[in-house]
Amino acid sequence: MTISMGMVTADTLDALALGRWWAEVTGGTVLEENGGWFVVVGIGDGQPRLGFQKVDDPTPGKNRLHLDLVVSDDLDAEVSRFVAAGATVVGERSMGDFRWVTLADPDGNQLCLAAHES
Repeated sequence: MTISMGMVTADTLDALALGRWWAEVTGGTVLEENGGWFVVVGIGDGQPRLGFQKVDDPTPGKNRLHLDLVVSDDLDAEVSRFVAAGATVVGERSMGDFRWVTLADPDGNQLCLAAHES
């Protein structure tokens, strides 16, 4: 049996708004809107898709699963871009030459932007 990652899905009160936000910050494309109840975002060939599912009552508290996004150039510039688009900074950490910034999307879902510093 072979298993591959097809999609990472987040619950939200507004699937269309959150899906469009993620498409904007990742340079992706909204592939399906499904009447706003389930939105699919493609972020590039060979990458898993992102799904946003409208629910009446999203799970409260800190999400147990989050995306780690790797930045190839300027980590600080990408953090600024995400914040300008509506993310909030949760914290910054480093370990050796590896640095990452934890952010929250407009719904409060956490994600990390990370880079190796030279």
